[in-house]
Amino acid sequence: MLLQIKQILVLSVSVTAAVFPSPHHVYHRDSLNLRFEQQPDNIMPFTLPIHASNSTERAQAIAQKRSGFLYGPSIMGNSSFFPTGPFGTAMVQRDIAQFSVDEGNEKALVASDLLAITSALTTQGAFQSVSDYTLLYQNEWKKSIPTGVDAGQLTNYTNDLLFSMERLSVNPYTLRRLVPEKDSLSFMVSPDAVLKITGTTLESLFQDDRLFYVDHRIQATLAKTERHSAACEAYFYVSPDSDDFLPLAVKTGVGSNLIYTPLDHPNDWLLAKIMFNINDIAHSQAYHLISTHAVCEILYEAAIRTLSDDHPVLGLLARLMYQSFAFRPAGVATLTNPGGAIDTFLGISGTGFEDFANTLYYALGAGAFRSNYLCTNLQSRGLLNNRRGPPLKRFPFYEDASRIHLQLEVFMTSFVDSYYANSAVLEADTELQAWFTEANTAAQAIDFPTAPVANVGTLVDILSHFAFLTGVSHHVLNTGEPATSSAVLPFHPGSLYAPIPTQKGVKDLFPFLPPLNDSLGWINLWADFNRPDFANSNLTLSNMFSNATFLAKTNRKVEAAAGIFKSEMQSFSAEVRGRGFDREGLSQGMPFVWKILDPETVPYFLTI
Repeated sequence: MLLQIKQILVLSVSVTAAVFPSPHHVYHRDSLNLRFEQQPDNIMPFTLPIHASNSTERAQAIAQKRSGFLYGPSIMGNSSFFPTGPFGTAMVQRDIAQFSVDEGNEKALVASDLLAITSALTTQGAFQSVSDYTLLYQNEWKKSIPTGVDAGQLTNYTNDLLFSMERLSVNPYTLRRLVPEKDSLSFMVSPDAVLKITGTTLESLFQDDRLFYVDHRIQATLAKTERHSAACEAYFYVSPDSDDFLPLAVKTGVGSNLIYTPLDHPNDWLLAKIMFNINDIAHSQAYHLISTHAVCEILYEAAIRTLSDDHPVLGLLARLMYQSFAFRPAGVATLTNPGGAIDTFLGISGTGFEDFANTLYYALGAGAFRSNYLCTNLQSRGLLNNRRGPPLKRFPFYEDASRIHLQLEVFMTSFVDSYYANSAVLEADTELQAWFTEANTAAQAIDFPTAPVANVGTLVDILSHFAFLTGVSHHVLNTGEPATSSAVLPFHPGSLYAPIPTQKGVKDLFPFLPPLNDSLGWINLWADFNRPDFANSNLTLSNMFSNATFLAKTNRKVEAAAGIFKSEMQSFSAEVRGRGFDREGLSQGMPFVWKILDPETVPYFLTI
């Protein structure tokens, strides 16, 4: 057993070395230079084209970029284009060089932790029951996951409220309220069971706008690995008695297509929730790839090809897109590649994952820009400002995300106003209008505003959402979140290790869960995604705009706004870090303490 555990460490280190060799050049972390030869101490202020004194040279520089920064084929699936051409390739190489330093640092922390847990496990004895999974976390992973897993994830995972509230926190992008006028019931549940669980009927819940639904059935169509996964759909409901948000039923979507409810034997019901979580982690990772990386990258690529390096909007996007072109190459090399992490741990294969991402991008709305604005998206799914049904009593994701989004809007309003005094200035910005045209034509972005854009509020919305994607939405699903919550064992494995039951009556859940070495590999994978060294550094969300090089090229109004944003984020961070359980054993209405959107912990950029 000890040899096998050490092999996990050797594989982890060797993969990184193969994909991210030591860079030949060291790039300054704070550099925003799109022209690689420009030095940070040679700073020229951002200007709009109508104020430029070198219009001819500026236009020639943009033309040169367009000839050298090209749209290449998509990678890690078939979604948005990926940069090619001499300038595009140089930017990719630069980003990989920067990323490899951070990834190497995290790999070293994980390696140290893995050796420590190897030593500890040799004295622990047999690993043979569900309760033994806590041994994999208690007093372990102190360097790579120094905050530990979210309080409650190891002790309260059988609590139905934890399962349901994860739909409103760790993955808030799958749930929707069913609306009688346009929806129908996908499956029926025993009327007696519904009455015992809810005190009413399924139809009454439906008609009263108290019924919610998650649909993972598409995963039944994806290429599989040798392990097992279902294709679940599930009902959740707002209780007529307590207004708590609770689970009602899970249908597996495969095999005998069993329907499970909280009235089933605890082993059967817990297995049903685990099967759902397996689908949910696959969705969250594919969705994050598409809705943040693919969307932001293509808009940034279009901006590079149309905006001068001296344009304030490109300067801002460059700040937000630090390392951005490293992540999809990393994913191709280590995640979706044959024998990579997805083939190793998930129920769907790397090929299936890429096909899933493609479908999310084009057919299921994840690649759209405006329709995924925070409130627009939540309202479209009946989770916010619903006119008929009861509001959600607690919505942790929205509670945290809206606090940050508001401050992003405040900053972006100051940023935009400082350059665009009125709509006439905006309309006269030929470069910015060219960006809108390029995004909707050659770049083939989805649901992006079309030229001419004359409302400065539209630009504020665009930039606010862009920053929200890089600094908030991404980290809700990725970075350190899986390591601390949505991938924590035994409740959140990547696949089942025994066939999905064809009938109820499971006696022991242990055979369905990953064995020891696979469990360590699963934790290792998500620890690699974490970035504990970024906490309290100049790379956090609090410092999204507080960068000396960036601010030196802006103006006093932007500098003041950056200071206000940082102060607000630091205040919110203190609030998040101070969270714990209340007298009812809950935090934000959940039986676990969720802290992922701590602005002094999460990065301001996409990371991995």
